Amino acid sequence: MSLELSLHTPPEVPVEAEALSPQRLSGLSRAAVEKTPVFHGNRSVPLAEFFHVDGEAGGDLHLYGDLGRIKHAGAGMSEGRLFVHGDIGAHLGAGMSGGEIRVEGSAGDWVGPEMSGGRIFIDGNAGHMVGAAYRGSAMGMLGGEIIITGNAGNETGHAMRRGLIAVGGDAGDFTGVNMLAGTIMVCGQAGLRTAAGMKRGTIVLFRDAEILPTFSYDCCYQPTCLRLCLLHLAGRGLSIDDGFIGGLYNRWSGDSIELNRGEILIYQS
Repeated sequence: MSLELSLHTPPEVPVEAEALSPQRLSGLSRAAVEKTPVFHGNRSVPLAEFFHVDGEAGGDLHLYGDLGRIKHAGAGMSEGRLFVHGDIGAHLGAGMSGGEIRVEGSAGDWVGPEMSGGRIFIDGNAGHMVGAAYRGSAMGMLGGEIIITGNAGNETGHAMRRGLIAVGGDAGDFTGVNMLAGTIMVCGQAGLRTAAGMKRGTIVLFRDAEILPTFSYDCCYQPTCLRLCLLHLAGRGLSIDDGFIGGLYNRWSGDSIELNRGEILIYQS
């Protein structure tokens, strides 16, 4: 049993669609789903103004079409599965605490901001502020997993407190800025000022990167826990080079302005 929503009229301005969540639509009749309100700009309109509705609510939720202007899909999810067949807009899975979101395409800015549980898998690219704290908030991602097969933008994992973010491609500048704890992995090239202001946590890089002068070199070793984490990600669908799993890593401690309690691990090819 699943509910399928297909975009028939692309919106002219972004649509605020927190209602696009399996649990929020669960138990509703087809007519009730069609009448579910979303905000198109500053107007409240029924969901049917943009989507064809097929199937039954209560199981998986599938979204089809070019959804780049659909925002807040899966926000606040605590259970269920959301499948996006195409690109999706900003704030995907904001504040989610459980369940699973899978995107067959790319996502906009603010993927999984301040999420505390669940899993987001993006088979494409993501924008800026993945798993980050909203402006003015003390903490970003508090738990769960975000896996991106492509590239991510700036400030990935900004102020994250727990959880795992894995980027199969490149990441932008300020990855892990003000990071409190948790783990970030970047298989491609990381941008500038990685881990600036890092308090605790682990950032794993698989290509050489510019290290801030406030980080100090410790040693070269083979971290056992990293092997387990990489095997876990490979099982989740992320492409992991075999050399990464059994390789050696250079460890850097920092940021010294935060008492050197965080670490950057860089794969030694």
